[in-house]
Amino acid sequence: MRRLTNKELDIMAIFWHHPGARFVKEIHDFCSDPKPHINTVSTQVRTLEKDGFLAHKTIGGSFQYYPLLSEEQYRKEFLTVFVKNFFGNSYRDVVSSFVHDEKISVDELEDLIRQVRAAHEE
Repeated sequence: MRRLTNKELDIMAIFWHHPGARFVKEIHDFCSDPKPHINTVSTQVRTLEKDGFLAHKTIGGSFQYYPLLSEEQYRKEFLTVFVKNFFGNSYRDVVSSFVHDEKISVDELEDLIRQVRAAHEE
């Protein structure tokens, strides 16, 4: 799975945070200001469909688009590829990197340890 661009993520977020199938005009209406041109949104939507992130159903002469994966599915797949490509498939090295860069506190680490223990007890 490829990484979505920020603009593509913005479009996918519209589907993830406002569930339902959408016409391009509706997607455009949800875009933040300054809004991109509607043709730009249409092009991005078609690219997302071509790459398997969206699909459409035909209603009248228009296409209504809907997501093929949830935000959680995208996050998990992206994280898996990221960890594989940049950390040799080691989640330990990911956490170690956060520790080294002081991006995670001792309290947060202790909370993670509690979560891991609880998950293994289930």
